[in-house]
Amino acid sequence: MNGTKNKRILVCPLNWGLGHATRCIPIINYLLEQGHSVIIAATGKSGLLLKQEFPQLQYIELKSFSLSYSKGKSQVGAMARALPSIVWHSFKEHRILKRLIKEHDIDVVISDNRFGLWNKAVKSIYITHQLMIKMPRGLQFLEGFVHKLHLLIIRQYSECLIPDDENLKLSGDLAHKYPLPPNARFIGILSRYKQKGEAEHCDILCLISGIEPQRSIFEQEVLKMVENYAGAICIVQGLPDKGSEALIKGNIRIYPYLGGEQLARLIRGADKIICRSGYSSIMDLQAMGKLSAAELHPTPGQTEQEYLAALHNRH
Repeated sequence: MNGTKNKRILVCPLNWGLGHATRCIPIINYLLEQGHSVIIAATGKSGLLLKQEFPQLQYIELKSFSLSYSKGKSQVGAMARALPSIVWHSFKEHRILKRLIKEHDIDVVISDNRFGLWNKAVKSIYITHQLMIKMPRGLQFLEGFVHKLHLLIIRQYSECLIPDDENLKLSGDLAHKYPLPPNARFIGILSRYKQKGEAEHCDILCLISGIEPQRSIFEQEVLKMVENYAGAICIVQGLPDKGSEALIKGNIRIYPYLGGEQLARLIRGADKIICRSGYSSIMDLQAMGKLSAAELHPTPGQTEQEYLAALHNRH
């Protein structure tokens, strides 16, 4: 997107956890540095996070499908129930996008894993690290078929950008098992953090994230893990709507949410990090040289996270 003409760019992350929004932050910063005009179209906690990071930018509420995980160790039922909503919202957001392009004179659309946000009248960019979608146990035989369906979606876009390094292969099979479609390319790791900078020490840093009720379940599990530990512990709950003031309980500091450099200081200074194995978290840890210090816990039944946790905990 380099060039003499400044473009009006619509950035649209999926509201499925915070990872899709956080990895859009370095993209938005880059676009602003290049002199482009950026409009954010999002919803839920993802939208709130980006509004807090970029209060100066125009924001459009663009709803996506809502997903609730089950409390158990399988999410097959939850995903099956959500499938009609995913399809419906993909068609709906495709129609809405046509109107937004005209109303806001959009030149480029960047969709982070939102299936329906492409339009042949403008440059449409799709961001994903998961070209191959991991299927749950017993349904792995469908992976090739589902991969081909995903390719049909990807080919509607002008470009597919993969946040991974072709040699590092952080995403493993998710982006490297099959040949890439002709409109796809690797763009390197996306992270808003830098390895060098100020550090704030803690023995254990616990980063809570994900979709409810599994986010809250993970938080309770983490509290049990550390309740008898005597060292300095920091817990970040992943709740951007609750502020950033710490609650102190003995040797434990609990922050509802931390963004930007505040969280970076804790990550740099942590001896050990406990977190979900979401891909954006893995990219952040790799960018800061802390992946080897991380203990990755997948969301139960979330096949992508289970695969990534097994891949990187083994390493």
